[in-house]
Amino acid sequence: MLKLNNYSSLILQRIDFEMKSSSNLIILGNNGAGKTTLAKVLSGIIDNTSCTINNQIISTLYGEKRRKLINYIPAKLEIFDEYLSVFEFLSLSQFDSTLEIQSILQLLEISYLHDKSCINLSGGEAGLVLLASAILHNAKFTILDEITSNLDPKKQKLVYQILETNEFLQSKCIITHNLNFAFKLGFDILYLENGTIKFQGSSESFFENSNLLTFFGDGVKRIENNIVVNL
Repeated sequence: MLKLNNYSSLILQRIDFEMKSSSNLIILGNNGAGKTTLAKVLSGIIDNTSCTINNQIISTLYGEKRRKLINYIPAKLEIFDEYLSVFEFLSLSQFDSTLEIQSILQLLEISYLHDKSCINLSGGEAGLVLLASAILHNAKFTILDEITSNLDPKKQKLVYQILETNEFLQSKCIITHNLNFAFKLGFDILYLENGTIKFQGSSESFFENSNLLTFFGDGVKRIENNIVVNL
């Protein structure tokens, strides 16, 4: 279990959080709500003693133990050497020996990126490479920050099809602004507002019209089986 007990900081206030193994969660919230900060706290990037996995404080775990338990995938590809090829970069993430880099590139339909330098990737390509690294890493809990940003509709659907199953990632925590993407996945929802949790529960409950009105005003609406921006 991934657990955060009454955590507070300059950005987050009194956050209590639990996520069971083999479960999936989506974190929603407006810009500046604290979503990425929460992700970094949960993954131990922001040092703290409040977050535990299986009763072990994440910030006290190092090396192999930590690698197996938690992986945070940022919204942007930032690495020590942007001139690494995609294959070289993914080789650094290949902790699950049962998976092959080429097969994951084929799964994501980006085999053509095999020898391309990371510095020359588009935003969408970089996002898919980061997802490939997450699959190859295969930690017990994977936090994906804005994984669909910069993706065209075809690639968004492909990523959706991969994430809706538990075939490749054990437990997924997904940060997104894409409400329809979140709605279609149907995972439990945690909604942040100004650093506090305003909703924590099922997708079905969150996407009721009353909640949409409370959290988004007239900015979105539900039309049949889709959540759309109300322009």
